Amino acid sequence: MENQQEDSSIISDQVKVNGNLTPLTLTTEGKLHWTTEKGQHSLTVEKEVLGFTIQGSKILIKAVTEKRDGWFASAGGGALARKNFVFEPLSDESLHLWCQHLRDYINSLGRPKRLFIFVNPFGGKKSALKIYLDVVKPLLEDADVQITVQETKYQLHAKELVSAMDLTKYDGIVCVSGDGILVEVVNGLLEREDWNAAIKMPLGTVPAGTGNGMVKSTLDSAGEPCTASNAVVAIIRGHKCSLDVATILQGDTKFFSVLMLAWGLVADIDIESEKYRWMGSARLDFYGLQRMLCLRQYSGRISFVPAPGFEGYGEPIKYNGEFTSVQSSINPGQEQHVKAEQYSYQGPDVDLTNLEWRTINGPFISVWLHNVPWGGEGTMAAPDAKFADGNLDLILIKDCPKLGLLALMTNLSNGRHVKSPHVMYLKVKAFILEPGQRTKDPTRGGIIDIDGEVLARGNGTYKHGQKTLMTYDKLQITVDQGLATLFCPVQQ
Repeated sequence: MENQQEDSSIISDQVKVNGNLTPLTLTTEGKLHWTTEKGQHSLTVEKEVLGFTIQGSKILIKAVTEKRDGWFASAGGGALARKNFVFEPLSDESLHLWCQHLRDYINSLGRPKRLFIFVNPFGGKKSALKIYLDVVKPLLEDADVQITVQETKYQLHAKELVSAMDLTKYDGIVCVSGDGILVEVVNGLLEREDWNAAIKMPLGTVPAGTGNGMVKSTLDSAGEPCTASNAVVAIIRGHKCSLDVATILQGDTKFFSVLMLAWGLVADIDIESEKYRWMGSARLDFYGLQRMLCLRQYSGRISFVPAPGFEGYGEPIKYNGEFTSVQSSINPGQEQHVKAEQYSYQGPDVDLTNLEWRTINGPFISVWLHNVPWGGEGTMAAPDAKFADGNLDLILIKDCPKLGLLALMTNLSNGRHVKSPHVMYLKVKAFILEPGQRTKDPTRGGIIDIDGEVLARGNGTYKHGQKTLMTYDKLQITVDQGLATLFCPVQQ
């Protein structure tokens, strides 16, 4: 046996594979190399090895490999599946050394060891629990991750728990759900007194809902498919990236968003299609066609601070200072309440009055703001969106013939819709929405959709009687660059 050889190996020795002797090497680059009668083989520890166990005199390496048409290949762009590799060192000393070096190398990767997992049994096709039991749990057990599991029982349950839990017990929070539970977790973290430390908690998502836009965005950024196994392995690897968080403000009411805000066509499709939730994600296409055939337009106005390079959109306007901060608008009798509230996150500290604002008047077919590229597994809403650039991507449609709109919507799967002459696509740093009524029926308003949930409903809309967080009125959005942290497939 040789240790720390000159050929960049950490350890190299003869072992048995299927009863045959072969040299096995762990390199300083984290690769395992060995040879069998079928040829040379290798595993990259960082990408493919989840963990290992000892079975008598043998080492069982628990790994993931890419599966293609029933055959396994090295991981690199396809769906991942579990696969075990068995090596038998020739002595107890060799077994001990191999285990020590493998453990030391895996520990050096900074992977999460303790995860709190939310499972939403109500999302999408109600498959989250099955996905957890069949995919998530086995992979995390292979990686020797300590798991604490909580099924969500009702809306905002995750937010409630996160706002009070002892975060020192965990290295990350994982949501086996659609995007809704992730949004609840972010809002719960930012409502804590220790929000500044809490929001640094790495967050992961496993696709088990209707949209799955956040996990699609993170996996697609590394060229990986949006599968539960790929999402879990990305979490196990422990790589992280920053994520912008948008603050939506209306009076004293705040909400924190990480995915998107929609008003008009997209919001109507997203929310009103819930009556067809049993169809899964197909409900969006089905109801989307109905909405395009009976197209609505809405009066209203948007104002925004364009990112550099997008100053040519809209007309100049002055910010009127209507959305003042909590700090500057308190009455003496409210001082105690506000003082307690200010322990939580209040939104980005930015002076909006000194920024260059622009405005565009309606009517509008669709107003869509996006923080990440994908709004769902099949919807590349904002192809140029970045996770932490301090901007929101605005996709705006004011007028469009029905056939043109149909062609435009069919290109949502590849992002080419933003090239349509009927679409304005720009980046903004701050945004104000002043929603109005339907142009053909002024007695009816619209729906404001935030991260797949209803933020506000106008008169005469779907489920208008249900309570919402905000009213169907003017609201403001600002962005805090890179405030949150996500688990992602590669370090960014």
